[in-house]
Amino acid sequence: MTLSNPVRWTVVVPATIGIGMLFDYLHVPAGWILAAILAAAGMSISTGRDLPVHRMVSRVGRNLIAIMAAAPIVAADPVELTHFILPGLAMAVITIGIGIVGGLMLARSTPEISRETGVLSMLAGGASVMPVLAQELGADFRYVTLTQYLRLLAVTVTLPLLVPLMDVPRGGVDHLQISYDPVALIVILGIIVVGEPLGKFLRLPAPTILGSMLLTIVAAQFFPDPAALALPPVLKIAAFIAIGWAAGGALSVPALKLFASQLPATFLFIFILLAASALAAFGLMFWLDTTYFEAYLAASPGGLETVLALADEFGAGPSIAAIQVIRLIAILLVAGYLPKILK
Repeated sequence: MTLSNPVRWTVVVPATIGIGMLFDYLHVPAGWILAAILAAAGMSISTGRDLPVHRMVSRVGRNLIAIMAAAPIVAADPVELTHFILPGLAMAVITIGIGIVGGLMLARSTPEISRETGVLSMLAGGASVMPVLAQELGADFRYVTLTQYLRLLAVTVTLPLLVPLMDVPRGGVDHLQISYDPVALIVILGIIVVGEPLGKFLRLPAPTILGSMLLTIVAAQFFPDPAALALPPVLKIAAFIAIGWAAGGALSVPALKLFASQLPATFLFIFILLAASALAAFGLMFWLDTTYFEAYLAASPGGLETVLALADEFGAGPSIAAIQVIRLIAILLVAGYLPKILK
């Protein structure tokens, strides 16, 4: 018997919540998006049909991801950002160069993978944003999502393991307390509604992402606390679940076979990217006259939330957030204009 979409969702939704809570308890990196991918992909593969996500759910998820991507930019001190422009751009060039070359080589080796798909899957940074950009740019967002979070998983797992091997600074800072007042929540709702139309009106590339990011940055200036528009945990989880459902629900047996054949190349490029970032950290260490610990966190190819959490825990300096934010902006601009760049 063929199950209808509503019936299938009655299984996928609680399965996602259950797996997500388990992953959260076990501290699995990117646990909620992995839970959504597993639940939706399991249903899609077992029933032999794609599991489409309602367009409104997908749209809300994309806008929430854009608001999340704007958070580190809003929180950064503009004056401090200017001191790290050149180091940030240097790291962006290295990361983007490896991503473009690796993505083009991947696309060249497999005709089923377009150049846009290959490059977006290999661009490091903004893992939550790349699948959304892939949807808007016509790339295969399923492959982009899986490869991005495979890289994110590798980075997030290795970072805490490497910390004990480094000379980390002592001390720390108090964690910022975020209060979710009704006004901020209303503004977030407004960004979700207006962000995409604004991006289209301004003719921005990937209007859903960049339009909502721009609106978030502008709106945050009217709040005394720069973290006022940071998403509550429940909305972050909702955003990750929406992206995970879109990727997992679209999986099919032919797609899985294609992904499996590309895993060796994917792992190779992830290793090359990690090695290049570790080497670049030595240059940053001397350039900024800082510790290798701070330089390595600043050069880390992704895992932004883990990077900033470690920096906060050990009281690291402002260079980490500044360089990561500058590189994130550069990568988003390159990704947004990718079709024109590839031409």
